[in-house]
Amino acid sequence: MKKSKNPHKQHEKFKSQERSYRNLVLKDNLVDFRVTVKETDLFVQALKPLEDITRELILENRGYIETYIKRYPEFARTLKPWRVQGPEPKIINEMALAGEKAGVGPMAAVAGAIAEHVGSGLLKHSDEVVVENGGDVFLRLDNPVTIGIFAGASPLSLRMGIRVESSQRPISVCTSSGTVGHSLSLGKADAVSVVSDSCSLADAAATSIGNRVTSKAHIQSAIDFGKHIEGVRGIVVIIGDDVGIWGDLEVVPLKLEKG
Repeated sequence: MKKSKNPHKQHEKFKSQERSYRNLVLKDNLVDFRVTVKETDLFVQALKPLEDITRELILENRGYIETYIKRYPEFARTLKPWRVQGPEPKIINEMALAGEKAGVGPMAAVAGAIAEHVGSGLLKHSDEVVVENGGDVFLRLDNPVTIGIFAGASPLSLRMGIRVESSQRPISVCTSSGTVGHSLSLGKADAVSVVSDSCSLADAAATSIGNRVTSKAHIQSAIDFGKHIEGVRGIVVIIGDDVGIWGDLEVVPLKLEKG
């Protein structure tokens, strides 16, 4: 179930990617740990060590996806929205729905879906949780936090972040890039970050919006497209030294060294 190279960045984000932005989400009161299962590589923060439970949740949710792909191989390949037939595991339904809303294939939502379902499971054991999976962040915290935006070679990389206020409900921030990572993309954005209550949707939307940013001239049109995706709360698009921002989010400057 590895991510394939294709122009829509539809496939698995399980491959290890640039992780230099991970320390930007660290909270002093939380324990941080990393859990890797096959290609899935999660950075997790919680009120106590939960490595074993995290591993079980990864295996469970990967199992749902792997089993479904064995039955429907096209699920892993299609670049178009996928219609689920009959009752299926929740993670499959959510990936399909996210792809349908964003106009992409279901695997565009897979990294966000894994982060969300692992994070939701961990919330049964810890009131505060952060799960990061290849640039997709699911979190539920009692205090505000700033999530830095890693944008590759852009001079704005790690120079701005999305401020997330405390909330009783989880929130997600997912980032896609046409210039960072192993996958090919139609887009040229250094970073497209999307804020949503759904990590699956934020992931799929970031990919779909990013595919529409082939130059600085397309920043606004890509945002105009993205803001009409149901469930998208905020968007940040970075390409070179230009940035576009829309929605219910606060973007703040960061004073951090890259790398």
